[in-house]
Amino acid sequence: MEGITLRSLFRKKQEGKKITMVSTYDYLSAKLCQQAGIDCILVGDSLGMVFQGLDTTLHVTLEDMIYHTKVVKRGAGDTFLIVDMPFMSYQVSLEEALRNCGRVIKETGANAVKLEGGEEVAELVHRLVNIGIPVVGHVGFTPQSVHALGGYRVVGRLEEEGEKVKRDFKALEEAGAFMVVLESMPRALAKEITETSKAITVGIGAGPHCDGQVLVFYDLVGLVEDIKPKFVRRYLKGAELFRNALKKFREEVEQGLFPSEEESYG
Repeated sequence: MEGITLRSLFRKKQEGKKITMVSTYDYLSAKLCQQAGIDCILVGDSLGMVFQGLDTTLHVTLEDMIYHTKVVKRGAGDTFLIVDMPFMSYQVSLEEALRNCGRVIKETGANAVKLEGGEEVAELVHRLVNIGIPVVGHVGFTPQSVHALGGYRVVGRLEEEGEKVKRDFKALEEAGAFMVVLESMPRALAKEITETSKAITVGIGAGPHCDGQVLVFYDLVGLVEDIKPKFVRRYLKGAELFRNALKKFREEVEQGLFPSEEESYG
């Protein structure tokens, strides 16, 4: 399969073809995404909750993101690879943010970095784009601001909040972000933004009108059972399948059925 590039992603937008993105954190799932023809892989800081079992994304470190992105890159092949910049890796100063974003691109082989926020990060986005680092933005519900937003919720139902989302998107677009993730917002707001945008929009809980959609791999295959946001569709009962396989293994070991003669060396 031909490698995915900025040019091919924009071509899909222009032709009205939907873009697919999966967020994942390990080699094997990244390889499966590549084999399935997924356009983009996002190494999300959601790994803090899904992979590390933490209660928010705020504890994830820059070292965590670099490690997992290196691992994913080995399985992702030519899939377009985006990496989340974790909380406080880009908020302290422009200089530190530039250094950290540059380090991520240099050490991991990722194609782009992703930043949360709008107007407040526009200058950083502009600086990054000017030195050749592609940037993905993220507006609406932004997990790194979970405490300031008062918990996990839909953002933009109130007129004032919706206008803020649109201003944030415009600021990112004008600063040079080539793609913006729209999270947990009314579908009408996401539709309005997408219809007038030059940047690519990718939705998660933002309705069907975005240029593309993203889900977390472990949600998509049903490995996460205890939490199911409204926007998640489980395409497989993964946890049940894995549990049944593990139970079968335990039973066959206990009964002396595994390993068999064929599975043993002479």
